[in-house]
Amino acid sequence: MDNQKVPVNKIICGDCEEVLKEFPNNCIDLIVTSPPYADSRKKTYGGIHPNEYAKWFLPKAQQFLRVLKPTGTFILNIKEKAVNGERHTYVIDIILGMKKQNWLWTEEFIWHKKNCYPGKWPNRFRDAWERCLQFNKQKKFNMYQEEVMVPMGKWAETRLRNLSDTDKIRDESKVNSGFGKNVSNWIGRDKVYPTNVLHFATECANRNHSAVFPYSLPEWFIKLFTKKDDVVLDPFLGSGTTAIVAKQMDREYIGIDNNQEYCDMVEIALKGDDNARTKSGRG
Repeated sequence: MDNQKVPVNKIICGDCEEVLKEFPNNCIDLIVTSPPYADSRKKTYGGIHPNEYAKWFLPKAQQFLRVLKPTGTFILNIKEKAVNGERHTYVIDIILGMKKQNWLWTEEFIWHKKNCYPGKWPNRFRDAWERCLQFNKQKKFNMYQEEVMVPMGKWAETRLRNLSDTDKIRDESKVNSGFGKNVSNWIGRDKVYPTNVLHFATECANRNHSAVFPYSLPEWFIKLFTKKDDVVLDPFLGSGTTAIVAKQMDREYIGIDNNQEYCDMVEIALKGDDNARTKSGRG
């Protein structure tokens, strides 16, 4: 797909479902977004009742499916809320509805908010994690796992020092779980692949928005699923974190939000980043 036919490096104000109808098929490499949570951000986005949330979201997901490349990935950051003393099912309803649209629910990452402060409500504690659901159009998609490898860790200093005979082969689980490991595979390595639990602090400065991504969250997924000059879309742009990070990482970006104030704020932030690049000699 020729990127010139797609409005790359643009912030577009409008409803993403309507805006994306003007986009060609198969033009986006990665979608990373966090839509307004049900009944939340009422002052900003009006709020959608939990019972209506899947019905509201699924037509948008249909457009995401159309514009995403076959090798692309969609990351949906979302969390179900408690309603009348129990967790609502709208996230599950969205997953099942997207599967009917022919999305593959490929993986689920857990974002652990490692700086979350404690709290208590009747019958529950404060949420310290959120879902980052991964969807794809097909089983084979672009994924650059080496880009997100992490340091081996001090455990290896003692664990790999004296290996047993079973450590040197693929040792099947003794409880017949079907899992096995070959510990000796990690000798001489300084990095390993991460787990699907992501430990990122929340954004401490609100940047004039009520729900802000930490830069590290979209950065991690952009590293994992894209390369330079790929197109990254955030259809619920908010404070613009995804677009800003994508630009800093030399990816093409597209941001959509129905709040003109936020769109203007992101445009200013992106221009500020341009100025910083010019002064530092980057870009």
